[in-house]
Amino acid sequence: MEQGVTSGRKVYFVSDAHLGIRESPSERETKLLDLFRMVLADGSHLYIVGDLFDFWFEYKYAVPAAYLNVLAALLNLTGAGIKIFYIPGNHDFWMRDYLKRQAGVELTNDIHQTEHFRKKILITHGDGIRVSDRGYRFIKKIFRNRFCVWLYSQLPVNLAYRLAMGTSHISREYTDNRDLKDSSDYKEFARRFFEKGYDAVIMGHVHKPEIEHTGGGLYVNCGDFFNSFSYVVLDETGFKLKSLK
Repeated sequence: MEQGVTSGRKVYFVSDAHLGIRESPSERETKLLDLFRMVLADGSHLYIVGDLFDFWFEYKYAVPAAYLNVLAALLNLTGAGIKIFYIPGNHDFWMRDYLKRQAGVELTNDIHQTEHFRKKILITHGDGIRVSDRGYRFIKKIFRNRFCVWLYSQLPVNLAYRLAMGTSHISREYTDNRDLKDSSDYKEFARRFFEKGYDAVIMGHVHKPEIEHTGGGLYVNCGDFFNSFSYVVLDETGFKLKSLK
């Protein structure tokens, strides 16, 4: 488990900006860059809890043009000594080593464990946790199959991105239209880790910002960064849910 040495500086968590979707991302990108400036001013760590990008696929010689400003801002943060960890989501799990090589961002496994301010923390995006997500869990295995990834990489870049944006739109509509009032499966998942000694479980995915004491620990959902523009900050006083809206 990574030990977070914060020296009194804050730890930030953000998820689900879905940069690159068809509608203009200008407001989203502007607010995200504002958040990154806040991290630069008083942060030690930034955890991106999945789906910062609406779609990500790494080609050997191609980089998504729409993400240039954000990638430059991430590089600026790591260059200033901020540690950034990226927990993959369901829209950007095809990441490999590009962000590490070009911006110093550490890509984690689906479940990441860390510790800050004497709190044992588990971080995961949250996709596939609902009991009813059986179909998604099966499709996820297909999408991550090495042969399927190779096959997709053979498509022309522009065609691949058009296909991806269409499927991302369907996935996002499914997430937006689900019953967000019912967080029971996510909280039950969190309770299993509270029983193992974790103090907090942090997620994204459902676009519902929330902090709740439950089952002996703290369930935290970052919400989204295109509707509520919410994010989470941890300092010596505990976790706080905030918004740039």
